[in-house]
Amino acid sequence: MSPKTVPRPGGRSARVQAAVHQASRELTQEIGRAALTVPLIAARAGVTPSTIYRRWGDLAELLADVALDRMRADTEPADTGTVLGDLVAWSEQYLDEMSSEIGKAMLRDVLAGSSQAEMPVPCQCAAYTASQIAVILERGVARGQAVPEVDAVMDGVVAPIIYRTLFGPFQTSHAHVHALVDACMKGAQEKAVV
Repeated sequence: MSPKTVPRPGGRSARVQAAVHQASRELTQEIGRAALTVPLIAARAGVTPSTIYRRWGDLAELLADVALDRMRADTEPADTGTVLGDLVAWSEQYLDEMSSEIGKAMLRDVLAGSSQAEMPVPCQCAAYTASQIAVILERGVARGQAVPEVDAVMDGVVAPIIYRTLFGPFQTSHAHVHALVDACMKGAQEKAVV
């Protein structure tokens, strides 16, 4: 997402963003990612190509913004009653979403955005993911349970999922995710004892 792009804008800007995002998603399904062009998206969205170039800069930035918007969670993570249960449920769902063909395409589009280094967080999707984890951990703190740090979950659970999804010779399994979550929880419990 470029500095020009305003998250969740209002008014006409919101309508343009929604139309361009919808056109991008529809055309990707209809003709495939490789055939997408800014003029095709602009025509479908009812805007001029210059509107897209002015707002997003290029096709890669637009697709990164569409992917980021899709990665933004609509609901809070499931509440199973324990931090361990919540993290396992969330991690399984995250694995399923990110390792799907749609998830892989979204990750590639986010990585292809050229202005990622200009953002305060290297990848806005990391901020969305961290905020979901923070909800789980805050619930655990409120219950008086030992909880890992957000960064421990990002490094110990999320990073292996993303790495193996994009680069690994094999995909992460639910059993492997359980082991990753268990290791994070063990670290939190050891830290709580000290």
